[in-house]
Amino acid sequence: MAVVIKRFDVWLVNLDPVIGSEISKTRPCLVISPNEVNGLLGTVTIAAMTSAIKPYPHRVECIFQNKSGQIALDHIRSVSKLRLVKKLGIMDEKICRQVCETLTEFFSFE
Repeated sequence: MAVVIKRFDVWLVNLDPVIGSEISKTRPCLVISPNEVNGLLGTVTIAAMTSAIKPYPHRVECIFQNKSGQIALDHIRSVSKLRLVKKLGIMDEKICRQVCETLTEFFSFE
């Protein structure tokens, strides 16, 4: 049975190897690609999560599994599904809405 990966799932993802200042390690990541894409491709688009709180624009603060952190929308990347280690859960709906609003701002044409 194939694993179903859904938008706004949080997965533990192996991001290594990296180059330069890309975010690294095996860490929780939020799946941000749409479900119809997740079902078709061998890749998913994710945003890395971090417990290091930084005052950077386009980061969304969150609490996941009782730990405070941020979703680093400045560290979006598409990764092979083979990098996904295990599903950790689903992000809170309020945070998901904030992620979508922030992504709209991030990609606005102005």
